[in-house]
Amino acid sequence: MAIFNPQSTAKKEAAPFTPDPPPYREMPAATDTSSPSPGIPPRRAEPVAAKESLIAADLTIEGKIEGSGHVRIAGKFKGDVNVQGDLTIEPGARLTGGVRAKRVMIAGELEGNIEGAAQVELLQGGVLVGDVKAGSLTVAAGARMRGQADFGWDDKGAAKPAGNVESISAS
Repeated sequence: MAIFNPQSTAKKEAAPFTPDPPPYREMPAATDTSSPSPGIPPRRAEPVAAKESLIAADLTIEGKIEGSGHVRIAGKFKGDVNVQGDLTIEPGARLTGGVRAKRVMIAGELEGNIEGAAQVELLQGGVLVGDVKAGSLTVAAGARMRGQADFGWDDKGAAKPAGNVESISAS
């Protein structure tokens, strides 16, 4: 005699089809309180589509970086970096080459020129050997720079209206 279970032969209904969400989703505009490295300020939460590439601390790479995302260097890189996003040079990292990026944060070492950045931050312990052409330049105590700095000028070469004025002193 066969044992018959009526529930096992009942036709199971399939779940309704729901397509995958699109790959680009907005994240809430909250501030991330964690910092990947000491000395680097935390980043604001950004859309998922904003990608960040990392050159790890144990890597040495030579070449050229171009793209629209963000780049974080924790190792050593020799070559030019041209990105439409942000460039972060971690403490202990070294970049030798020219830089074009929207925002540049230096906590390690950069030997090369920075051109066309909206904002450059030379953080404590950061070293820059080269010239800077940027919209704004922030230099923390304990940072070192050797080169020429042009900042605060618009495209026509006229000075922007004066706001808060800070002095830079060498010690």
